[in-house]
Amino acid sequence: MSTPYTLNQYPLWKYLLISLVMLWGLIFALPNLFGEDPAVQISGARANIVVDSAFQNRVAALLDAEKLPIKRLELQEGRLLVRFADPETQLKAADILKDQLGRDYIVALNLASAAPGFMRALGLNPMYLGLDLRGGVHFLMQVDMDATIKQIEDSYVDEVRAQLRSEKVLYTSVGRVATGGVQVEFKDAAERDKAAPALRKNLSGLQQSQPGPLSLKLTLGEREIKEKRDFALQQNITTLRNRVNELGVAEPIIQQQGSDRIVVQLPGVQDTARAKEILGATATLEFRLADEENDWNQAATSGHVPLNSRLYKDRNGRPVLLQKRVMLTGDAIVDASSGLDPQNGGATVYVTLDGKGAKRFEDATKDNIGKRMGVVFIENKTETKRVNGDLKKTAFTVEEVINVATIRDRLSRRFQITGLESTREARDLALLLRAGALVSPIEIIEERTVGPSAGKENIAQGFRAAFISFLVIGAFMVLRYKRFGMIANAALAANVVLIIAALSTLQATLSLPGIAGIVLTMGMAVDANVLIYERIREELRNGTTPQAAIHAGFDRAFDTILDSNITTLIAAIMLFGFGSGPIKGFAVTLSIGILTSMFTAVTGSRALVNLIYGGRKLTTLSV
Repeated sequence: MSTPYTLNQYPLWKYLLISLVMLWGLIFALPNLFGEDPAVQISGARANIVVDSAFQNRVAALLDAEKLPIKRLELQEGRLLVRFADPETQLKAADILKDQLGRDYIVALNLASAAPGFMRALGLNPMYLGLDLRGGVHFLMQVDMDATIKQIEDSYVDEVRAQLRSEKVLYTSVGRVATGGVQVEFKDAAERDKAAPALRKNLSGLQQSQPGPLSLKLTLGEREIKEKRDFALQQNITTLRNRVNELGVAEPIIQQQGSDRIVVQLPGVQDTARAKEILGATATLEFRLADEENDWNQAATSGHVPLNSRLYKDRNGRPVLLQKRVMLTGDAIVDASSGLDPQNGGATVYVTLDGKGAKRFEDATKDNIGKRMGVVFIENKTETKRVNGDLKKTAFTVEEVINVATIRDRLSRRFQITGLESTREARDLALLLRAGALVSPIEIIEERTVGPSAGKENIAQGFRAAFISFLVIGAFMVLRYKRFGMIANAALAANVVLIIAALSTLQATLSLPGIAGIVLTMGMAVDANVLIYERIREELRNGTTPQAAIHAGFDRAFDTILDSNITTLIAAIMLFGFGSGPIKGFAVTLSIGILTSMFTAVTGSRALVNLIYGGRKLTTLSV
């Protein structure tokens, strides 16, 4: 049976566990005290472009010649990070480096953690800052789904023609109708009846109807339309993500919003025009036969390229000699996926063409079995440079060979590309074939830019709001509950530390709504202490001894605290599940704050109370 002297005492292991949790919180929250440095991140535009110590010295010399002070240079996994003391120097340095280094390097603005090197070596990083705190650009893009369905139906027109020719069906016309679908007109009803089962077998995704006595209409079903729309949206997201990599942006956000919109947030990027150029760039593919008769290296060294050939470079900078005649362009590709060759187990890519492309490719490859074929990735870009204070745009084209493979058989609607070194290379190639160009047209319907100074001001205002809230709440608790109020304030400070540590550990993104979630959590955290302390006061008024009152206050208030926090946590989970963007950020910090406040306001504050009052003979309580 417990006595008044043993009611409020924790065993040693509980104190050790609480101490370890707080030590973890302090360690993981610490990197956030050091802030971030404005930085320029430089990486190679292609795999063969090396960023090493020699390149580091070259960059240092360029900036020194312009008398731009550098805080520190760091080589990190094939890229160079140049730190500066202020954003103005960062922006000047970025313009100079873009101009001097040329197109072989990607120069991007960034913010780098200013935490000491040993912290970063231990994997201790600050939490990410959202667009409203760090600055950057925000785009909301609308995908033209009507155009998507129209493109799909247009591709089916060629497919239907090919099927009818293969079945030797006589028809008068095949075309897409304005109301949607592909309509075929036949010479007589017998030809229509002959075509219907063949088209149903080979084009099972299309529904058939007969709008006229000699007509057959093929339309996409609701399920097929939904699948095509979802596929187009995900392909566009993949394409945009690939293009954002060109900017070298740290922690970009590219996500679906609703059924036909895409949100793109690029923290740290201030050049809106540059971002729009990258996101809206056009790309295509070309399939060409390799020039087997001439030496590729000799052509590259001498500069004398055979009349009917063109000299390219692959992704590693090696010369590739291909014939001028184009066998096929990427416009004919409707799908591509990676896999393993069933014959030798090697990595391969399976490509699917539309009807017109299949016929053309079959004709082009039937006489070239055993020869090599190159896949050329072509991207049209626009580069913006500041010349004499004015922005000047220059259009240029990037052409590189992403694969050279051997033609094993006559290629038609579905074929495979072999000769790949790894499954990873196969996946990358399939991705390029699918996502080299935007599948559906997109339009930027909303555009916002947050400057670094505005982001810094938002951080200052958010910190000020949180700090003032902490002071006001703390003052209220001390005035209302005296020494117990001071214990609640210590628990509240520990709660804030644990929230920051959790966000840093999860590498979650903190935004202004997230700061609002932290401030709200402060009030909710002391709310638990208010319930406990009022219960203690009630017990004391009923004549209970101080030790028994403390015990009853914590134990009997716990169920109420648990229920109220669970209901709030459910609301936060719903916000995260159905919300997007800033709402998700608010939900994340609120959820973490609820869980940490349960620990600090109940377990943590009780541990402090037990340390101060446990095992002592008490006559009064300062509550």
